[in-house]
Amino acid sequence: MQEVYRLIELAGASSAPVLLTGETGTGKELVARTIHQMSERGKGPFVAVNCSAIPETLMESELFGHEKGAFTGAHERKAGFFELADGGTIFLDEITEMSPALQVKYLRILQDGVVRRIGGKNEIKVDVRIIAATNRDAAQAVKDKAFREDLYYRINVLAIALPPLRRRGQDIPLLVEAFIAEFNEKYGRHVKAVDETAMMRLRDHAWPGNVRELRNIIERAVVGCSDELITPTFLPSASLPRSDASRGFRASAAGDDPRAGERELILRTLESVKNNKTRAAVILGTTPKTLHNKTRRWRMAKES
Repeated sequence: MQEVYRLIELAGASSAPVLLTGETGTGKELVARTIHQMSERGKGPFVAVNCSAIPETLMESELFGHEKGAFTGAHERKAGFFELADGGTIFLDEITEMSPALQVKYLRILQDGVVRRIGGKNEIKVDVRIIAATNRDAAQAVKDKAFREDLYYRINVLAIALPPLRRRGQDIPLLVEAFIAEFNEKYGRHVKAVDETAMMRLRDHAWPGNVRELRNIIERAVVGCSDELITPTFLPSASLPRSDASRGFRASAAGDDPRAGERELILRTLESVKNNKTRAAVILGTTPKTLHNKTRRWRMAKES
């Protein structure tokens, strides 16, 4: 994490494109916002776009905007995300989920710094700092022909890899302390800490949803806590099992290849919710579409 902090400071002092990688819930958007705030563009807009959450049929209109009457339903002119981010930063989350056709247009924006609204004739100059993120192995996506190589090299000027929470267990007490303070202020509570038994359960958990999952659990605990200490009673037993299963998985995953670790986390989560991708997506902090795409790729690779 010290290396991550060093790279964040380096990125904040630069205007170069940044590529953030890491599992779902590791804090990629938080890092992107921090870089933006530390940069000379900090007073400008920060526009976050989840490329996997917007339907492909609407993505081009959302990114580049459209003119009135450009298509059915376009009742007025609309500025796209790149125009809205002019003078600031645009954060493109899950960029490897972007269609090949859109990747070509995005590459042109990086090269020329101009956008053209759908149905428009004029090119619009934009000054935007690009921060992209993905929970996939972007280099592998290039090899799989799912992501353009030229675009990969354009955005991968400064690369920051965020480690999963299961590999930084020493940070859990500090994160818990910060979240308790945050939610005490938000909800007017007076929780002081997590007791020793509850902290052991937090440390032993595999954290498939990473920091996002921890934050969610502490928020619920603070809201429900009737005392000054959070005890195991206020922790969700379904999410934090008492068995040794999570402890064993956490230990074994620490030395695994990140792609294999991510795959096992997703498969175990799906198994725990009886393959309900919607519920699994909530736990992992991602979208059902992303889970479907990942499992489909693994199935196709296995069949081949």
